[in-house]
Amino acid sequence: MSNPDLVIRGGTIADGHGGELYEADVAVTGGRISEVGKVTAKGREEIDARGRLVTPGFVDVHTHYDGQVTWSQDITPSSQNGVTTAIMGNCGVGFAPCKPADHTRLIQLMEGVEDIPEPVLSAGIPWAWESFPDYMDWLAKRDFDIDVGAQLPHAALRVYVMGERGARRDPSTAVDNAAMAKLAGEAVRSGALGFSTSRTLNHRTSTGDFTPTLKAGEDELTAIAGAMHGEGRSVLQFVLDLSTIHEDLPMMLRVADTTKCPISFSITQNDRAPKRWRQTLDEINAAAKRGLSITAQIAARPVGLLLGLELSRNPFQTHPSYKAIAHLPLKERLARLRQPEVRAAIMKETATATDDPLFFKPDYDKMFLLGDPPDYEQPPENALGPQARRQGRLPEELAYDAMLIDEGRGMLYVPFLNYADGNLDATREMLTDPQSVPGLSDGGAHCGIICDASFPTYLLTHWTRDRKRGEKLSVPFVIAAQSRKTALSVGLYDRGLLAPGYKADVNVIDYDRLHLHPPKVHYDLPVGGRRLLQDVDGYDATIVSGVVTRRHGEATGQRPGRLIRGAQGMR
Repeated sequence: MSNPDLVIRGGTIADGHGGELYEADVAVTGGRISEVGKVTAKGREEIDARGRLVTPGFVDVHTHYDGQVTWSQDITPSSQNGVTTAIMGNCGVGFAPCKPADHTRLIQLMEGVEDIPEPVLSAGIPWAWESFPDYMDWLAKRDFDIDVGAQLPHAALRVYVMGERGARRDPSTAVDNAAMAKLAGEAVRSGALGFSTSRTLNHRTSTGDFTPTLKAGEDELTAIAGAMHGEGRSVLQFVLDLSTIHEDLPMMLRVADTTKCPISFSITQNDRAPKRWRQTLDEINAAAKRGLSITAQIAARPVGLLLGLELSRNPFQTHPSYKAIAHLPLKERLARLRQPEVRAAIMKETATATDDPLFFKPDYDKMFLLGDPPDYEQPPENALGPQARRQGRLPEELAYDAMLIDEGRGMLYVPFLNYADGNLDATREMLTDPQSVPGLSDGGAHCGIICDASFPTYLLTHWTRDRKRGEKLSVPFVIAAQSRKTALSVGLYDRGLLAPGYKADVNVIDYDRLHLHPPKVHYDLPVGGRRLLQDVDGYDATIVSGVVTRRHGEATGQRPGRLIRGAQGMR
C-alpha cells in the first residue's frame, strides 16, 4: 500500500459528528480522508498538529461571491476563516441567466441589495455567458482556493423570461411560469444546488426599485421549485419580511409541501417583534414533524452596521452641512470636519429620513465602539447614549470624535438584528434549535457597511471560549453545526466529516490563539474598489481536497477548489 499524500499528526479531533473530542492522526490519499486513528505510514507531507484542534472544513451556505468568482481565484474573506465550501446565489440575486441588455439592471440590483459597488462589478464581470448553464460551464474551467456551489437566482431568471414586466413585479402568466420552470430544470442539470428568492422590502436596486421577486406568486414559485426538484435534489432558499411573514411563511411551506423541495430561510431577532423568531421556529419545527425538509439559517452574532467616513454610511450623512462636503476625498473631508465651524454646524442639524433601507435614524442607545479585540456582545451601558449621559455630553459628539480617529477611519457599530435584548441569549437559542444551521455570513457582499464573513471564526472564538455574558456552546457542537450540518442542508453528503472516504477538507487550528482583529477597509477589488475585511490569527493550515491552501494565515498559491456540480454523494 502506498504512503498517504498527507498525514496530520496528533491533533485534537472534532470530527463533525458532534461527539467528544479525541486525539488521533488523519491520513489523506487522493483528496479523500483515508484513515483517522493511529497512522503508522509516513505521509509524503506531514503536519504536526499536537496541541491543535483539527476539524472538517467549514461549509458556508450563504454567500454572495457570484461576481468575485469571475475575477478572482481566491475566495476571500471566507477562505481566511476556515471555509472550504461556499454556496453563492442567495437572496434571489446573481448574474445568470442574463441577456446583454440586462447587464446593468442585474448589477444595480446586486449593488443595492448587497452593497457591492457598481464600478467593481462592471469592471470585474466578463459576461462570457447568457444562460445559467453557460455560466456554470464557464466557472467550471476556473480553479479556486475553496470549492464553490451556485444557486439559480430568482431575480435574474424572472427578468430573463419576463423582461420589463418581471422587473416591475407584474404577476407572471402560465406561459411565463412554464418558461421559468423549463430554465430552472436546465439549471439543475447544469449543477445548480438550488434556487433562491427574496420577499423583503429591504432588497432594492441602487436606484431604489424593489427586487423583482418581491411579490412573486405561489404558482410561480411552485412551478420553479417543482421543476428543479424534479431534476435532482434542490433547496429553495428565501428571505422574508417580518411585516408579511404571517402570509409568506405559510405560502413557502405550501410550496415545499407541494414540490417536496427542501427549503432554507433566514431567521433573525427583530427589535419590532423581539419574540417572533421563537414563533417562527416553532412553526418550522411543526412543519418538519409533518415531513417537510426545512432549515433555518441563523446569524452567529448581531447583524450589525459599521458606520464611518470611509464607509457607505455614517450618522451624519443626511445633515446638510455634511452633505455639502460628502463628495470630497477622505483626507480633504477630514480636514473640513476638524474645523470648529463645520463641526458646530453639523452638531446643530438633525438626521432626516431617507429611502435607504440600511440608513437608520441614529439611535445612540444602540450604537457602540466596537473595540480591539472587537466586542459584539457589549452591555447596553457601553452604548454611546449612556456614555454621553454619564459624561454630560451629546452622543453626537462622541460619534463624531470616534469617526475622526485613525485619520478618519474610526468606525461605529450598530447591531440592528439579533440584539433586541442587549445580549445574544436569543441567538444561542436559535443556534441550538434542531432545525437551524449557521448562515447569513454574506461573504463577498456588503463591502462598505457589514463585515460578517468572519462568522465561522466567531462561532468558535466567542461561543465556545470567550463569551462572558451567558452560556457558551461546546466545540463539538459548533464544528458539527458549521461543517456537517450545513453540508447536509444543501445536499453535499461527501464533506463535513473527518472519516474515511470523505472529502479531505480540513482545518488545523491553534484554538488558544484563534483571534479576530477589528474590521479595516481594503482597496483590493477591481478598479481599486473598497471592501471591509477582518484579519484573523490562529488557522495553522486550511486544506481543500487534500491540498494545503493556507498556512499560518497566508495563501500557499494552491487552488484545488472547483465548481460543485449538483448534490454530492459518497464515492
